[in-house]
Amino acid sequence: MGKVKFIILSVTVLSIISPVFAGKASAKMPEMHGFIEADLGLKLTDDTTKRDDYNLLEQRLQLKSMYFFEGDNLLSQKSTAINFKGDFVVDEYYSGKTSFDLRELNVSLTPFDFMDTKLGHQILTWGTGDYLFLNDLFPKDYISFFTGRDDEYLKKPSDAARFMVYPKYFNMDLVFIPIFEPNETPKGDRLSFFDSFQGGIAGCDSDRDISKPPRQIKNSVYAARAYKNFGSYEGAMYFYRGFNPSPKSYKNEAARQLYYERLDAYGSSIRGPILDGIGNGEVSYYYSPDDSKGNIRTVQNSMIKYLLGYEKDMGNDLRLGFQYMLEQILDYKQYRNALLATDYSWDEFRHILTNRITKYFVNQTVKLSVFTFFSPSDMDAYTRPSVTWNITDAWTWTTGANLIWGKDDTTELGNMKNNKNIFTRLRYSF
Repeated sequence: MGKVKFIILSVTVLSIISPVFAGKASAKMPEMHGFIEADLGLKLTDDTTKRDDYNLLEQRLQLKSMYFFEGDNLLSQKSTAINFKGDFVVDEYYSGKTSFDLRELNVSLTPFDFMDTKLGHQILTWGTGDYLFLNDLFPKDYISFFTGRDDEYLKKPSDAARFMVYPKYFNMDLVFIPIFEPNETPKGDRLSFFDSFQGGIAGCDSDRDISKPPRQIKNSVYAARAYKNFGSYEGAMYFYRGFNPSPKSYKNEAARQLYYERLDAYGSSIRGPILDGIGNGEVSYYYSPDDSKGNIRTVQNSMIKYLLGYEKDMGNDLRLGFQYMLEQILDYKQYRNALLATDYSWDEFRHILTNRITKYFVNQTVKLSVFTFFSPSDMDAYTRPSVTWNITDAWTWTTGANLIWGKDDTTELGNMKNNKNIFTRLRYSF
């Protein structure tokens, strides 16, 4: 469903149900908050994308509001609220193209004492990783991430129904997404990437096609999380049934067509205090129904991902965090035997190390952050330093860089190495 149609449908439904349930509802207008921001990302390397000098130049106005129903009526009794967040964007990268990015438009309520519900356009997220997503298979916007937009824009919204249930012994999140929403990945116009059909890093010359699953009820996405506190620790179990949010499989090689293969994921996590800091562990098993035996060379194999993390407050406004993730391709022998001589191949094991350093200065008005990815198996790396200065309560200035290296063009970070940039953002909040 398009965003405009979604807004019209939401407003229509609310206009119908409000008079029925509102009774003597208050007509008080909700407060509006938001910010005005200017973003710039200057490129440090040459490639074949649309622009030679920059990959981010835009102005953004975000408005957000929340309306609570009041008065003697059913909606107020159920703690009903309407949540809205949307961005008006002028994108100079596309010659001043204007657009509206709907971030949130949903209704939240408590229909029963044991359940909270949120229905509509919303951001979904869970898991314990810092920039590493194992059981969080909800859509991400990696174009925003690698060009230097605020971290808020890494998470893409979904049209979803979320039910937060609180039985006696544990809590549950149940999510239903009728229309699969994939990750936003490089397409060659703004960010270059490794295109296997081209045999190298491609920009605007890429002409591959990505096939989305048809909008049918059988292609809906289901996800669930059950979680419980054990003293100071929180344990969780996860389930996901839908599609791989990034296109990893080939539907038709001759037609240069990839697709989002079906994916079932089962996982668990734990997080809590350890060694005077906070530790976390997470594991997820990705089952590929389209290639259950691992012997179809064009389809992503099943795999397991493991994550260990630790963060500690060192005092003096300094915080350190470390993570180690291991990815293992299953049925690896069958995968290798199915490959053709001209195919690109992946190692059975992939290791990823990360480090985050956060330090505050000047009464915590200046924040220095450095996040680094390094894969000793792929021999690629990515460093994201940034400085944020809260000039006043309203004005904030951020500058940073996306610095990416890789020995090979085919690895996850190596294929992005021509997208190095320096970015800056100036924001006025109101």
